Amino acid sequence: MWQEVLTYIGIYLLACLKSIFPPLLGPAAGMSNLEIIVITIAGLMTSVILFTFLGEKIKKHIIPIFIKNPKKFSPKSRRMVRLWKKYGIIGICFLTPLILSPPGGALLVSSVGAPRKQVFIYMLLFGIMWATIWTFSVDWLMDLGLVKTKGN
Repeated sequence: MWQEVLTYIGIYLLACLKSIFPPLLGPAAGMSNLEIIVITIAGLMTSVILFTFLGEKIKKHIIPIFIKNPKKFSPKSRRMVRLWKKYGIIGICFLTPLILSPPGGALLVSSVGAPRKQVFIYMLLFGIMWATIWTFSVDWLMDLGLVKTKGN
């Protein structure tokens, strides 16, 4: 019982960091597709909510601890501004589960001042979409025999 709970918590915490982990690890843990999708979305949205509300505080108080004298116009900050200008809020929310990590995407949209309500809606919609695609893609690859599980 406790081992199963710890497995779910571990996969949920990994989903807070990167949304692809539950679809990859869930089948090995014996989770159903619905459980994997729900845990993926829960982890993504937890990170998005946490980093959206705390984004400015993290930027002001925590990052300076690790980065002394941060450059205002670094190659990384310029790349983030280019991403924002090119894709906007919808594009960043679309790319967050795919390329960016949930904390990275949430920090990006909070640092440019995107409306929180829109961020939450778009992140949820694209989180559902990517979680479903990834979960059924891994399931499909297992059916083809390209991905082996412990039981096979």
